[in-house]
Amino acid sequence: MQKDIGKFGISGKRDRTITNEDPYHPEEGLKEPAICDGCGALYRNRRWQLDAQAAEVESANPEVSRVSCPACQKIAEKYPEGVVTLRGAYLWEHEEEIRNILRNEESRAMSQNPLQRIMRMEREGDELIIETTEQKLAERLGKVLHRAHQGALSVTWSDDHRLCRVGWERLL
Repeated sequence: MQKDIGKFGISGKRDRTITNEDPYHPEEGLKEPAICDGCGALYRNRRWQLDAQAAEVESANPEVSRVSCPACQKIAEKYPEGVVTLRGAYLWEHEEEIRNILRNEESRAMSQNPLQRIMRMEREGDELIIETTEQKLAERLGKVLHRAHQGALSVTWSDDHRLCRVGWERLL
């Protein structure tokens, strides 16, 4: 049997290998529909969605499950899967703009997957530390900041792909 190989050498079939076994995603899935008590995300069709109108409609359904979504659980338990560390004099001269870029990118990511969130963004000494609920969001934040403001970017993944560390620095 011949596989359908797409333009970029990627099979069109969905026989993906799971490289990250997130302990906050139950293997068996959840009873549907479900609503997160923390953020109001709706779980249906085996996906989390941010749809306030649909969540409001489902809230009236006596069958709806009230749960805490994986992102809210990670935030409550302080379990980041991504850590972004920003440093350099340039950062502090452009802090407000950089924070806005990061928050805007978080909003774009959440529109695609509401489990991708910034858990915290705080200054620690001469560094700005950002913790994220998903590894890919940390990588995405670093790349968007690098595109907008250049500087030096590094992205490292743990051997088991459970943690992504991103570093960005620009002196001036």
